[in-house]
Amino acid sequence: MGILALAITASAAPHYTFPKIAGTSDWTAVRKTKNFQTNGPVTDVNSPDIRCYQLAAGNEGATTQPFKAGSTITWVAAPNIYHVGALSAYMAKTPVGTKAEDWDGAGAVWFKIFQDMPTVSGGQYNWPSNGKEQVSFTIPPCIEDGEYMFRVEHVALHSAAAEGGAQFYLSCAQLSITGGSGSKKPTDLVSFPGAYKATDPGLMINIYNNGGKPYTPAGPPVFTC
Repeated sequence: MGILALAITASAAPHYTFPKIAGTSDWTAVRKTKNFQTNGPVTDVNSPDIRCYQLAAGNEGATTQPFKAGSTITWVAAPNIYHVGALSAYMAKTPVGTKAEDWDGAGAVWFKIFQDMPTVSGGQYNWPSNGKEQVSFTIPPCIEDGEYMFRVEHVALHSAAAEGGAQFYLSCAQLSITGGSGSKKPTDLVSFPGAYKATDPGLMINIYNNGGKPYTPAGPPVFTC
């Protein structure tokens, strides 16, 4: 390996992607992201990339995967969730008459289904997702049957003491959900971009010395059945 290749590898090593759902191959159930080669993050919360970070318009050939409401979906990080920061997950139901593979996920349609929280010790924060190669989420059992987009997001906060320092690593998959009770409509719907501001306390924060204050996640509260 040449010196240039070694330098590129070294600089990219701390970064990561979410290229697949467990049981599938890379970029077959997940829309290929712009960082599929560089692993670099999104840093502008006002960029369209904050939605799904897609390489190009369309679904990049991703197939829609069947899942049962109430079941577990496991995402694989490559190589792992290297940085310290907050893990969350969102879903969005496709409009009537539209397939997930043909939808861009625009508008106030996303609801948060998961948010992890850190432990605080000596003014420093540490999240349980740090270093993980796989992370799992439960699909809400009460949602309607239909096709959905599923968005996984990890926001790295090691450089977030200044505005714009948060780094977003994210991907979107297409799901076909069956078996849901459909008894409760998701609430607190948000759009991407639009859900976050760069100055949100969960995105502009010194995680190494914040006085032991409770962490306030960015975005809406978690939807529960």
